[in-house]
Order: sequence, then C-alpha cells, then structure tokens
Amino acid sequence: MWATITRPFAWLMLQLYEWTGNYGVALILFALAVNLILTPFMAKSKKSSMHTTRLQPKIQELQTRHAGNQQKLNEEMQKLYREEGINPMSGCLWSLIPFPILIALYSVIRQPLTRMMFVTNEAVSALQEFFVNSGWYTIPERADAYFEIKLAGIVHEHWADIQSAIASGEEVLSKVDLTRLKDIDFHFLGMDMGSVPDFRIWNFDFSSTEKWLPAVGLFLIPVISTLLSWLQMKVGEMSTPQQDNQAAASMKTMQMTMPLMSLWFCFIMPAAMGIYWISNSVFGMVRDYVMTKIFKKQLDKEDAERIAARKERDRDIELKRLETERKHAEGTSEKNANTSKKKIQASEKQKSNERKAALDREDRAARREMLGIEEAEVPASQVGNRRYARGRAYDPDRFKNPEDKSAAAEKASEGADKTPADGSAAPETVEAAAEAVKAPENTAANNTPEQNETTNESKDET
Repeated sequence: MWATITRPFAWLMLQLYEWTGNYGVALILFALAVNLILTPFMAKSKKSSMHTTRLQPKIQELQTRHAGNQQKLNEEMQKLYREEGINPMSGCLWSLIPFPILIALYSVIRQPLTRMMFVTNEAVSALQEFFVNSGWYTIPERADAYFEIKLAGIVHEHWADIQSAIASGEEVLSKVDLTRLKDIDFHFLGMDMGSVPDFRIWNFDFSSTEKWLPAVGLFLIPVISTLLSWLQMKVGEMSTPQQDNQAAASMKTMQMTMPLMSLWFCFIMPAAMGIYWISNSVFGMVRDYVMTKIFKKQLDKEDAERIAARKERDRDIELKRLETERKHAEGTSEKNANTSKKKIQASEKQKSNERKAALDREDRAARREMLGIEEAEVPASQVGNRRYARGRAYDPDRFKNPEDKSAAAEKASEGADKTPADGSAAPETVEAAAEAVKAPENTAANNTPEQNETTNESKDET
C-alpha cells in the first residue's frame, strides 16, 4: 500500500532527474512543484489565519464579557465566526498536508531501487550478491537503513560493468528483471546527496581539499536548513501577528522546537532531505510574502464593504424607528396583521393603566389645589417617589462648578431635614396643618343650603 502512495512522488522525481540530469536540481524542482500544487490549499489556510487575526480584538472583548460563562463564550464565538464566514479549523487542516509528502519523499530517497526505479526485491538481492562477489560491496554486520542508496551508488560507478554482465548472461543477474534499473548520480555541488552529514567536525580529514570540502558542505546543510526554517516561521509571524497571549506563546515555542527538529533530522537522514528542506523553506517564504500582500488588500476591501453594509443597515433601522415614532405621535400607526391576540390585549391593558394613572394624577393635583397645598420643588437627587435616590448631596453640576459643590451639599442636607419623605410641602407648625384640614369644614358650615347642595353635586360629579 505504501508503495502505491509513494509511486506518484517517485515518478515525478525520476522524470525531473531524467529532464535535468542532476539529482540536486531535481530535488529543488520537486520542492517547487510541491509548493505550486499546495499553493491553493495554503492560500486558504493563510487567508483564514489572517482573517482570524483581525478578529482578535472582538474575541478578546467576548472573553472579557463572558469570563465566567464558558458555554456562552463558545456560543458567541461560533456566532462571530459564522457572521464573518470563517472556519477556525481550516487553517490547521491544510498546514498538515506537507508532512505526508515529506514522509513519502524520504521513502523515495531512502530506497531509490525499489521506490524510485520500481525494481523488485529479488532484483535488489541479486544485485547485492553480484556486488559482493565482485568485491564492490561488503554486507554490514548491523542492518543498514540506507543500503539501497549505497547499492544505487555502486550501480552508477560500475554501470558499464553491470551492463556487460547482464549482456553476457551473468548467472546471478540473469534470474531477475533489471530492465528498470537506472543510472542515477547522487552528487550535487561536489557532495554526495546519499551520504548522512556528520556533526563531528573534529574527525574530518583536512589533508586535502577533495576530502574536507565535501564534508564541510554536508555539515553546513543541516545548519542552513535550521536557520531558514526559523526565518520562515519568523516571516510568517510578522505577516500574521498573534495578538492572543496563548497563541503567541505557542508560536514562540514552535519557533524554538521546529528548527531544532530540522537540525536533528538533517543530521540523521541523507543530505538530499536537507536540500529539500532548504528549498521548501525558501519557496515557502516567497509564497507567504506574496500571499500576505494579496490577501491584505482583499481583506481590507472586504472589511470596508462589511463596515459600509453595517452602517447602511443601522441607518435603515434608525429610519424605521423614527418613522414608527412619528406615526405613533400622529396616531396613524398601522396595526401589524400578524400581531397575536395576547399582545394586543397586553397593549390595550397598558394604555388603560396609563389613562387611569393620568386621571389619578389630575385628581391629586385638584385636591392639593383645593386644599391650598403647593408642590414642593423636586430635587435633582429624586427618582420617582424616592426623594434622595441619588444621595442627599447629589449635584448634577458637580463637574462644571466644583467650587460650589460643598455649598450645594450643605444646602441639600438642610432642606432634607425639613421635607417629608413623600415629597409634599411640610407645614411650618402643627396649628397650620390643623387649620388646613378644618378650613373646608368651616367653609361648609358657613355656606347656605343652596351653596352646600351645589358643592355636593360637584363632588358627586368628581
């Protein structure tokens, strides 16, 4: 099954090598082809990431507003993502695609005979036996994971001898099919791409340039790969800054761990993987830079359109509200045919209660006027029937006239001691209150019977 998965990558790699004749150039073109194929998917991930970053102020506002209610916070965030038309998980999904490709390429590089040239395992065993009999190869005591790379290197070095042995009917090679065997040169810039870089630089042979220069070049491949991997993540962070503290901490951790992983892998794998990693980092930085420029303009345009649409919607709502208030004031508002009977009854009951409250207020005002009671001045601190709801020393102009604040507070406190809690004017003495109550009775006693009858009729009408 794995051979079937790696077949398209092996075919592409073999075609690029036959076209260029250089293994290193074929690896670079392979990285370019992979980046071009993944560009549409990575573009979706990049745009989603940039869009999510722009929502960080709103997300932080929701987190502050619903700090103690995680369920409500999740509902509001889902609503925000739905309104903005983004999927927060889409960016993570597409960013995982390069890893299976990297594993498939590693399989092709590690097993060039069976994975890249599609030679059978029996043919590989026959080649190994032939090389041992010819003195070109020695079977190691411990299993070698990269023995196919060494066999492919021997095939390149002794290609003419192998072809002659096949043509002459060599007994070992004649039993297997070697028609798919290819002559592949793994050297690039004087370095063997099938060799594993050695970090023990103190063991290098500096006696001649031909020995130490390729070794130093192989040593620098993991170092350059690590630096470019770190630089790629730094460029991605600059183009898509993380405003969330948790996301910023996670990104900082990745900036430390991923380059170190790249350094480790490049020192334990063939140098060809390091060349691919370097090429992929360079193409990735170029891709991120271009996509950031493009998507920044697109998101700015979309944000402007969204803000304009929101303003237009708010303006329409305000106009409808003003029109409704005008119709209510004129008494020409139309009843909604879809209004339920229960709502209509509630509205009529509210209007009836308002009319009764207005009549009660008028009746109380008439009684006060008849009794000669004057309305007391309503202080600024009064709310409804609560005279000092805002505090006895409340001053609405305390910020405009701070120098008069203490004087106003003392005046309000003195008036509060002399005023009843219900807001009515207090009589100066008890005798005055009694006279105010007896005045209507004395008036009725001094009136003629006709005047009293007229007064009683007026009360009955009231």
